[in-house]
Amino acid sequence: MVTTSQHVERSDDEREDAELNPVFVRPGEATALPKFRMPADESLPETAFQIVRDEAMLDGNARLNLATFVGTWMDDYASRLYLDAADKNMIDKDEYPQTAAIETRCWTMLADLWHAPDPDHTIGTSTIGSSEACMLAGLALKRHWQHARKAAGKPSDAPNLVMSSAVQVCWEKFCNYFEVEPRFVPVSLDHKVLDGHDLASYVDENTIGVVAIMGVTYTGMYEPVEQLAAALDQIEADTGLDVKLHVDGASGGMIAPFVQPDLAWDFRVGRVVSINTSGHKYGLVYPGIGWVVWRTAEYLPDDLVLKVSYLGGEMPTFALNFSRPGAQVLLQYYLLLRLGRDGYRRVQEACRDVAVYLSGEIGKLAPFELWNDGSDIPVFAWRLRDGYTQNWNLYHLSDRLRMKGWLVPAYPMPADLADITVQRVVVRNGFSHDLADAFLADLKAEVDYLDALSGPMPSERQQPGFHH
Repeated sequence: MVTTSQHVERSDDEREDAELNPVFVRPGEATALPKFRMPADESLPETAFQIVRDEAMLDGNARLNLATFVGTWMDDYASRLYLDAADKNMIDKDEYPQTAAIETRCWTMLADLWHAPDPDHTIGTSTIGSSEACMLAGLALKRHWQHARKAAGKPSDAPNLVMSSAVQVCWEKFCNYFEVEPRFVPVSLDHKVLDGHDLASYVDENTIGVVAIMGVTYTGMYEPVEQLAAALDQIEADTGLDVKLHVDGASGGMIAPFVQPDLAWDFRVGRVVSINTSGHKYGLVYPGIGWVVWRTAEYLPDDLVLKVSYLGGEMPTFALNFSRPGAQVLLQYYLLLRLGRDGYRRVQEACRDVAVYLSGEIGKLAPFELWNDGSDIPVFAWRLRDGYTQNWNLYHLSDRLRMKGWLVPAYPMPADLADITVQRVVVRNGFSHDLADAFLADLKAEVDYLDALSGPMPSERQQPGFHH
């Protein structure tokens, strides 16, 4: 056995024997390599490959992961392109000028998709994901506000950002890392999303912007961007405060243009100055790739864009990361060309159809009450009906489904609704009606199992849609 404290020299005969042995009786597979220290010796590539592959088999099946928004399927041509471009560093724009040009084409296409007033003369960038894109958009809001305050001779040391309490954690990170006061508008049973209700209580002269979410992480619901803009219009009429909107379209930014094309949520709404999306969510690319686009260049202050002399050329850069993969940019471009608007529409409509079908069937089951139905982005959540049972909960059901391979999270809602626990399903490209039926059958079976152990309330057994 090779240990962390003992170096073992193998003879030529032993090395030849290792090459001839079946893979599972070779040194390393037949013995144990250290897990937390580098081994003293080399191993055969086949052995190292097999060890890593065997470990990875213990992960959940990505296709059955109904928790993640991140893409888990691409076609064979995309896989070939991914491998061809795996060595490209996105930051080396002087060495990979065509990849840099393709990056610009991608965010220009998105600017056009999102109805920018002049898509060819706006500004945008790729990122490692939506979290980085949100932070860049937040920084632009903060810096733009600071410049305006300084120009007016006013203090600029106490910025705040207004958003829903159901906001994705990246916005909490932004406020923490970049010293912005977060102002969370609580969601409630009457106001399940940020909808403009009581917004004036949270906005003041130090507000750098308001975040609207197109696809709340907890439930998948859209926040009404036009309604928020109208509330901000009224605030400006009453106070003179001109507060802009950033739209976090991590998921909905690549759903709404195709599934709800008449919904005004993007640059058609005058107060929207920036939008981000995840290419690796409903942009349909493997992780990690995100995008952020500004309405016009004036909303990305020049002093945030650095001019860097690197590897023989000078280039502008606005990013939190420096080196990062270039392959995903090419994959995004491949899909934009491969699918076009009609292809994306068909893919996203298929996902929504599965989500609405599945939510409808789950809503018929006696234990469950739907929070939403998946008709915004193809994501929906449900809760246990009050009084159904005191003997099992959604965490038990989540554990039972995991035994069948399905990853379906159970979690509390955000502050002010934290006593409510929900389960959520994310329907992605590749989750077919057939898989949905298989999941539904397993869900019903596990509900029956839990009920057989504990028994629901007698009156609930008679509810339509509940079958033993």
